[in-house]
Amino acid sequence: MITTDFSPGSPCWLDLGAPDVPAAAAFYGAVLGWEYESMGEAEDFEGGMFRKDGKIVAGLGRLTEEGARSAWMIYYSVPDADATTRAVEQAGGTVRVAPMDLDEWGRMAQYSDPLGGQFAVWQPGTNKGVELVDEPGSLSWTELYTPDAAAAKEFYGSVLGWWFSDMELPGGGGTYSLITPAGLPAERMHGGLMEMAAENLTLAGGRPYWHPVFAVDDCDAAVAAVRANGGSVQMGPEDAPGVGRLAVCLDPANADFVVLKPEEE
Repeated sequence: MITTDFSPGSPCWLDLGAPDVPAAAAFYGAVLGWEYESMGEAEDFEGGMFRKDGKIVAGLGRLTEEGARSAWMIYYSVPDADATTRAVEQAGGTVRVAPMDLDEWGRMAQYSDPLGGQFAVWQPGTNKGVELVDEPGSLSWTELYTPDAAAAKEFYGSVLGWWFSDMELPGGGGTYSLITPAGLPAERMHGGLMEMAAENLTLAGGRPYWHPVFAVDDCDAAVAAVRANGGSVQMGPEDAPGVGRLAVCLDPANADFVVLKPEEE
C-alpha cells in the first residue's frame, strides 16, 4: 500500500504533462472527481494542482518538451537527489533533468532507465508530497511495463533500493513482479512491473513506461466517464482475483492510467 510517510524509495508525487491544460483538468475532474487549482499562467508556464476532498493528489502542467508524448510522471522519495543521480548514471541510466531546487519545497530530478523508461525523484523540503493516497480518487499503485524485467529489476534495485517478489498471473498471463521499498515489510509494496514485448509498448514507441493506478469507488462508472469525456479504454473493465476490478485507460491526449476498484478484504 502507498502511504504519506514517504519512506525512501516510495512514490510521493505525480504530475501530468498535457498539451491542453484546461481540457485535462476538465477530463480528470469528470473521471476522478478532482478539482483543479491553477498556479497561474505565463509564457513559459501553465499549470497547477489537482485536489480531492481539499487534499492535493497530483500536479498538472503544459507539455512543453518537443516531440514528447503526454504522460504521467511518477516521483519517488529520496534523501539525496544528487546521490541518486550518480547512482542512475553508474547503473546506465540517463539524466533528463539534473537535480534542481524548487524554492524551499524540495529538490527534484528526472531520469530515463537504460531502456528509456522515464521516472523522477523528489528530495523533500517543506513539501513532502501528495496529501491523499490509497483512497478513491487518489494514487494507489504504480506500474512499469518493460521489455526486459530482469534489467529493470537490476537498475531500480541498485538506484532506489527496491526489492522484488514475483507472482504468476492466472491463465498463463506471465510473471508480475511486486515492488517494495528497501527495509519495509511486504504490506508496504507500492507497485509492480511486468515484461511485455516491445511491439506491445506502442504508446512509448517500444520503450518502457510507468503509469499510475488510481483507486475508484466504481470501476465501471469511471470507465463510462472516461469514454463520455473523450478518453478511451485499452483493457477492461475486468476482475483480477485478489486485486479488484480494473481498466487500463487513455485520456483524450493518450496519457495512460489505470482505474481500480480494490477487492473488498
